[in-house]
Amino acid sequence: MRKITQALSAVCLLLSLSHPAVARPSSPPPLYIGTNAASLADQAPIHWVSVAQIENSLMGRAPMSVGFDIDDTVLFSSPGFWRGKKSWSPDSDDYLKNPDFWQQMNNGWDEFSIPKEVARALIAMHVKRGDRIWFITGRHPTKTESVTKALQDAFLIPAAAMNPVIFAGGKSGRNDKAQWMEQKQVKIYYGDADSDIIAAREAGARGIRVLRASNSTYKPLPQAGAFGEEVIVNSEY
Repeated sequence: MRKITQALSAVCLLLSLSHPAVARPSSPPPLYIGTNAASLADQAPIHWVSVAQIENSLMGRAPMSVGFDIDDTVLFSSPGFWRGKKSWSPDSDDYLKNPDFWQQMNNGWDEFSIPKEVARALIAMHVKRGDRIWFITGRHPTKTESVTKALQDAFLIPAAAMNPVIFAGGKSGRNDKAQWMEQKQVKIYYGDADSDIIAAREAGARGIRVLRASNSTYKPLPQAGAFGEEVIVNSEY
């Protein structure tokens, strides 16, 4: 009997050596990570506002001039910039200094830009108030442009409220957006970039931040609320 037991043990050992061990599947990641009071206290103190709250803050005030940045504020225009980079400078941002790129971007490539929903709501609110709309962009000026009509059509802006787009890019020296805001007496300016908020404050305007979409080609993403400015909720799209 003892010999039979020893023989069976030997067979089992041989079988175990001839078949590699199968690794046990690792435990799946937890569905709920959880948090604690210390983590919650770590959140940045952002001054979030909604379009309705902005409208409420303007109740009783006379119609005014308001300004908007274009790229990543009212339009998701990354497709045009992506094509420009691939066409003129795949390995750098030199295309942004190329007049040929701007001629294309300002004359038709906004057909591939997507109007942002937050912009629809903001512009409709200001049109209802009777405010004058100014688009002040960092794009370079070109001999011709179709951006004004594209914006007017996309956001259904009446001719009485609409003004030609101001192209403030391509010049050195003082912040040109601030200069234009002062000249047009802009009281509120919406933008996604730090430079938009800085320019608004320089011009004595109320700068309100619109979130830049995370898939924008304009990187790095800015830290919205870093200047203590108002930031519109759900404004990345």
